[in-house]
This record gives sequence, C-alpha cells and structure tokens, in this order.
Amino acid sequence: MDERHYVYQQATIDFVTAAAQTCLLLEHAQETDREEFMEQIMRLLPLLYLRTRMLAPTEPELDGEMQQFVTEEDYHYVRFGVSRLLGSDDTYLSVLTDNNRYTDEPCTASISEDLADIYQELKNMAASFQTGQEAVMNDAVYECRRQFDEHWGQKLLNAMAALHAI
Repeated sequence: MDERHYVYQQATIDFVTAAAQTCLLLEHAQETDREEFMEQIMRLLPLLYLRTRMLAPTEPELDGEMQQFVTEEDYHYVRFGVSRLLGSDDTYLSVLTDNNRYTDEPCTASISEDLADIYQELKNMAASFQTGQEAVMNDAVYECRRQFDEHWGQKLLNAMAALHAI
C-alpha cells in the first residue's frame, strides 16, 4: 500500500483535479457558448465518474460534520448558468428517480439542477481541500464519495444521458 497519506495518493489527486475542472466549467457556464460547454461537459462527466469510482476506500478521521462552503447563491448561479445555456433542452424525462417508484406518471428532471447538485458536493470537497489540513481533506473526499454513492453519481449518469440525447 502507498505509504503517503490518502489525500496525496494518485487516485485522490486525479479525482480532485477532475472535480476542480468540473467546478470551474460550471462556474463559468454563463460565459461559455453552448457548443463549447456541451463539448467540455461531455468530456468531464465520464472522467469525473471514473475518477470517483477509482478512489480507494477511506474512513473519516474527524468527528462532526464537514463545513459547507457553497452558498444558496452559488448553487443558483450555477443552475441558472447551465439552464440559460440549455434553454428548453434543460428538462428531460427521468425514469430513475425515487418518485417513479410510487407512480406510473412520468417524472421530469432538470440537467441544470443535476449539475448544480453535483457542483455543490464537488465544490464543498474542493474548498475543504484548500485548507491544507490532511484530516479535513481526507474527510472531505470521504464525504464526497459517500454522497456520490447515495445520490450524485446517479444524477451524473442521468444528466449525461440527457446531454447525450441533445
């Protein structure tokens, strides 16, 4: 096993790099034209999924909850930027949601909301990484991976499928 701390292992660095690139693209969506955004996001999302899946397991080192850095304004800025770029293509028919388990009615979802949810998790992790404190960094990656397994991994796949259809 690699003797370096978990946060300095190559798989972790690769994940954090992919997360930072994704955050940067989403933060600047309002300054990007649609074609360029589509090209970049369709390259980053599969890479982000792969990099997340390649993370070695870790355990939290600290007690308590992680600090949240993303504000409601940050979330809405990203969501609006993506929504503006995609226009009417932002909404898609979703077949893989919890809501679908209890109804036969079709459910709609939003690419911009999926990407803003992913952004929130990635940005909170990346901001924790900037503290330079190994235990905080470790726990941020742990929490981001846990949230990937619980919800944003599926959101990433749903958004990618909807973007592919566009």
